[in-house]
Amino acid sequence: MGGDPLLSGFENLDDYGFETRAIRAGQPHDPRTGGVVTPIALSTTFAQDAVGQPKFGYEYARTGNPTRHAYEECLASLEGAQSGFAFASGLAAEDALLRLLGPGERILLGDDAYGGTFRLISQIHGAAGVHHTAIDLTEPETIRTAWTPETRMVWLETPTNPLLTVLDIERIVAITHDLGGTVVVDNTFATPYLQQPISLGANAVVHSATKYLGGHSDVVGGFVATSDDRIAEHLGFVQNAVGAVPGPFDCYLVLRGLKTLAVRMDRHCANTAAVVEALVNHPRVDRVLYPGLEDHPGHEVAVRQMRNFGGMVSFQLTGGREAAEKVAVSTEVFTLAESLGAVESLIEHPGVMTHASVAGSALEVPDDLIRISVGIESIEDLLADLDRALATA
Repeated sequence: MGGDPLLSGFENLDDYGFETRAIRAGQPHDPRTGGVVTPIALSTTFAQDAVGQPKFGYEYARTGNPTRHAYEECLASLEGAQSGFAFASGLAAEDALLRLLGPGERILLGDDAYGGTFRLISQIHGAAGVHHTAIDLTEPETIRTAWTPETRMVWLETPTNPLLTVLDIERIVAITHDLGGTVVVDNTFATPYLQQPISLGANAVVHSATKYLGGHSDVVGGFVATSDDRIAEHLGFVQNAVGAVPGPFDCYLVLRGLKTLAVRMDRHCANTAAVVEALVNHPRVDRVLYPGLEDHPGHEVAVRQMRNFGGMVSFQLTGGREAAEKVAVSTEVFTLAESLGAVESLIEHPGVMTHASVAGSALEVPDDLIRISVGIESIEDLLADLDRALATA
């Protein structure tokens, strides 16, 4: 991907590796001071040389902000996309994409989708006349069966939240495009370091930047990357017209997080591999859900489309829901909390916490399920903490 060297800091971004672009793409040295860190541009309005002629292309901070544009340029580069759009939260980013759909049109989504996504689709856009069908996307041909003349979009996560299901992006894209539809991939769990859906044909990639991209549990944000001109035009309009944009400090925090994304993900993955091994061999664990396991149904697809298997693990206890809740409240290094993808390790009970909104639906999760986000602490401490907690199950 090329770009304006004044914006990107490089003449040809494609000439540089992921880690280098994470640190430099969209982030030239400050031309006024030589500062190596992108400034936090707090101004809400910008001077103009003449009526309708902004000095540097900026008019009003909702429409455009230098810190936000640096962040958008950088993350678009990491996703291998032509355009990127930052939003105030992951759900705001999803909402902007879903506004591509009108009354009477239909979206297909996986039957293991994030509860917040399902709530947004079913209750907010559903009330506006958009229909949805949850299907098993592990069998991509199901798309053809479920497709109707009103269907416009297929929405998928991979790996999914919280069951860590892996979906074949390339195959789903081929079928959906053959039917004339659009494919959106939620890449939050994998991050662009581990998986790049646009290179596999996806029309758009969405993130909760709150998670691995920010990486430190101190910022809420969302992002959409695309190389589809129609979608980019739509997103640019919605971003400005609706105004669900992040503030400059939020943009700075995610941009800072991107600089260490690669090294953090390497540590997340290494720690997670050790945690998974311990869980698989523990007598009180009934089942471990992790794409890195050879007996995981999506392991071969994960090997093909991912660099590594990520930092998220879910598992079920032999003692059922009561045991799961005991384990969730018994850890010390793992913090009982919602969210994921940050430097600290987190543990939760999805059925009661993050996925309560899908209770009673086709997306309901098992009540004996525990989800953990493995952080970058000392692995010996994480393993000892889990062992102590599992003893209570």
